[in-house]
Amino acid sequence: MVEGGKALAEAMAAGATIEAVYVAPDAADLDIEAPLFELAAGVMERVADTVTPQPVLATVGYLDVALGALRTGDFLVVCVDVRDPGNLGTVLRSAEAAGAHGVVCCGGSVDLYNPKTVRASAGTLFHVPVVAGGDPVEVLERIGGWGMRRLGTAARRGAEYTSVDLTQPIAFVLGNEANGLPADVERHLDDRVTIPMAGRAESLNVGMAASVLCFEAARQRRSAEPRP
Repeated sequence: MVEGGKALAEAMAAGATIEAVYVAPDAADLDIEAPLFELAAGVMERVADTVTPQPVLATVGYLDVALGALRTGDFLVVCVDVRDPGNLGTVLRSAEAAGAHGVVCCGGSVDLYNPKTVRASAGTLFHVPVVAGGDPVEVLERIGGWGMRRLGTAARRGAEYTSVDLTQPIAFVLGNEANGLPADVERHLDDRVTIPMAGRAESLNVGMAASVLCFEAARQRRSAEPRP
């Protein structure tokens, strides 16, 4: 379910299948090749997921891909037991903006198509290849076989993230908001990275941590490119 004209436009630009569009009486005219339904006054407020919904709502076909589709990439993000839909949406948005080649949402994480996740991704869900599901250990074993360096995130006792070479093929592995990465997953990592914190916060929000790490990888990769 996609809410709002901007998110719908992103879905259309990505070539997603628009199954149906629902509009409130005050919605602007839409030029779209999909079944269009005008709702009676007050109906959108009852069916939408937000308190003050936008006047356009659409159902869009799923977009997730098979894990093998990410094999040619060299910059991935893997989510293990990430439960908050807003956090997952932020991870998707940051990964796409930083140039990641794919995101894997392992089984146990929040539904990739949760309406809040879709909203928080701000349309980037339609532009970055995403794998929905998969056992975390099996996923890590497989991408490790591709030559990916699997970097688990840790609140402390990891290598400082700016000191790690992020220009090589890497996969950031993000854990649960409260408990981090489980022990069976830890055993399938090549290294751990930590974002140093000067304040008293125990850890960063997983979405914010993903943003910091992904953009450091993007910075290092830009710096390594030959300059004219």
